[in-house]
Order: sequence, then structure tokens, then C-alpha cells
Amino acid sequence: MSYTVQNKNDGKRGAFFIEDEGKEIALMHYIFSGPDKFIIDHTEVNDEYAGKGLGKKLVKAGVDFAREHKMKILPYCPYAKKIFSITPAYADVLF
Repeated sequence: MSYTVQNKNDGKRGAFFIEDEGKEIALMHYIFSGPDKFIIDHTEVNDEYAGKGLGKKLVKAGVDFAREHKMKILPYCPYAKKIFSITPAYADVLF
């Protein structure tokens, strides 16, 4: 099954999220820190959907968003920090 990552923010904070049949199943919170940076502070995936790569999909969506808006990311969340450490291709957006 293919899951689509959505993004919502209010200019101060936001979240990338994935829904399945209208139910939120994965979420990655972020906080804007100035005009060119955001902090990933929390990532979670519903237990029923664990092991499907949804967390990685959320981090990739954050990286794509950062590249598109010429921003940098500070991965404060341990999961996001781990994904950045094992994915050298994301180094360009790391703060």
C-alpha cells in the first residue's frame, strides 16, 4: 500500500503526517526556528504500522520540504537524528 505524506503548519510549528482511511497513523512534529530553519522534535508511528518505513517517509518529506524552501533542519528527535546519521544524502539540509 502506498501512503501519502501530508504537511500542515501555522507558520510557527507544524507536522508531516500520514493517514490511512482518515486515521492518522504516523506523525512528525516540527517547529520553525527563524526564517530558514526548523527543528524536528518528535516522530511517531502507530504500532500497527511499525516496520513499514513510514518514519523514514516522514523524514524524507521534511528533507524535501527543507530543500524546496531553502531551509536547514535540526533533528532533535532521536529517530530523525538516527535517520540523518545513516543517510549521507541528507547532509545538505542538516543544521
